[in-house]
Amino acid sequence: MRLEIVCCDRVGIAREVLEIFVEHEINLRGIELKQPGEIFINIPDLEFSQLQTFMPRLRLIEGVNDVKTTPFMPSERERNELSTLIKTFPDPFISIDAKGDIRIVNTVAAGIMGCKDHEIIGDNVGNWLKGFNFTRWLDADEVLAQTRRLKFQDDDFVADIMPIHVTDQSGIPVLAGAVLILKSEARLGQQISAFKQANENNFAGIQASSGSMRKVIREAKRMALLDSSMLIVGETGTGKELLAHACHAASDRSNKPFMTLSCAALPDDDAETELFGAGSKGENKAKRGLFESADGGTIFLDEVGEMSPKLQTKVLRVIQDGTFRRVNDEEEIRVNVRIISSTNCDLLSMVSTGEFREDLYYRLNVLGLNIPSLRDRRSDIIPLAEFFIVKFGQRIGKTIVTMSDDCRDFIEHYPWPGNVRQLENVLIRAVSLMEGSIVMTSHLQLPAYTREYGYLEQEFEGTLDAAVKSFEADLLRKLYPAYPSTRQLAKKLGLSHTAIANKLREYDINKKTVKI
Repeated sequence: MRLEIVCCDRVGIAREVLEIFVEHEINLRGIELKQPGEIFINIPDLEFSQLQTFMPRLRLIEGVNDVKTTPFMPSERERNELSTLIKTFPDPFISIDAKGDIRIVNTVAAGIMGCKDHEIIGDNVGNWLKGFNFTRWLDADEVLAQTRRLKFQDDDFVADIMPIHVTDQSGIPVLAGAVLILKSEARLGQQISAFKQANENNFAGIQASSGSMRKVIREAKRMALLDSSMLIVGETGTGKELLAHACHAASDRSNKPFMTLSCAALPDDDAETELFGAGSKGENKAKRGLFESADGGTIFLDEVGEMSPKLQTKVLRVIQDGTFRRVNDEEEIRVNVRIISSTNCDLLSMVSTGEFREDLYYRLNVLGLNIPSLRDRRSDIIPLAEFFIVKFGQRIGKTIVTMSDDCRDFIEHYPWPGNVRQLENVLIRAVSLMEGSIVMTSHLQLPAYTREYGYLEQEFEGTLDAAVKSFEADLLRKLYPAYPSTRQLAKKLGLSHTAIANKLREYDINKKTVKI
């Protein structure tokens, strides 16, 4: 039986407690003072009647606040917790004394040794572990922690060997032994794999309700862990840059820069300077390019199909050997970057026509991802729309924003040629300008669009005859500068000279009204 006596910190209180046990001739198996105000006593189990005789006397001692039974003495609890921890440790654990003899082994280690615990205790650790001289290490003037590759029962293990020091009465640390934690090759592989697993949160911002998009995300998470070049193919506005950034954030390069260059936005010379930098010239100082700035990280080349042949050649060289030169500079610069590129073009067709280098295409497309258009993953449209209206509503203080049923139906069936970007922009405008908290179809400023004929510039009004005449007039105005003779124009359009002359007169098309 174990008792816990809660009391104040008073000189002599422990002596008064012990005197009561002496008076009742109760043998003490142990006593511990955990901290001032707590006394733990281990006594033999007593009958209830015996407890009734001395427990009240303990409570009457001045300064004693409570007396209660407890399942463990503090030292017993610590030993049990430590023993449980060691026994259930997932890797082999061995404790040795200062002579190298085994004191403790856990269940995993004993299983590998093929013996019971008591059969191993006292054996020298050198009988079981080969490849490290424990005796020499323990006898050294300074015993330091080691990490070594060892043979344990003929299998390779990596061992963390850590000395244990305790202080003597004079406060000097004395070597008491050591503990060994061993890891097998398979166990190390599991831990490295877990360490490198992509962080799920990096892809949390990408809506993936549809099966096709979930497949893209699954593939992207695996590719993020690799270090090869990646090519993301998809229409404008599908979220290629967002996916590239998520892959970078989930990679081993996540703590290094992520730099972006839009190959379609800059002239050739400016793009080259932006990517590779420029050497010092006159009063102009040297400029670092994106490749230097992204060293150790990732460069995202957006719309890589728009890259000029000259730039293609320089980028290919960086991929091949990791070196380049700044513009107007002869010094070789070496970098280590991962290239993720994107395109909405058919690069293979461009390769076949000579517009894009074949060797660069295969260097960029080591890992390939195809993002489906929004119209091909319609189950993502409504979740995306709801996400956007809540997000933009909160920005402007509209805490509850919803869509009408007609609006939801319209949004779900509109073809969205601009994909997610177009959907986002349309809903930003709708939420920002509407009154109330319900987005209606009338709030969506969208041009009429069909996949066959594209956009109509404005909502059509009028008759078919008026539309035909408008088209006819526009066509004649465009052709007239190239065919200013009515006979030439008539021949081009397959009409009579008279018919063309009448139409030109009707639409007031002549050398005075049309610039030739």
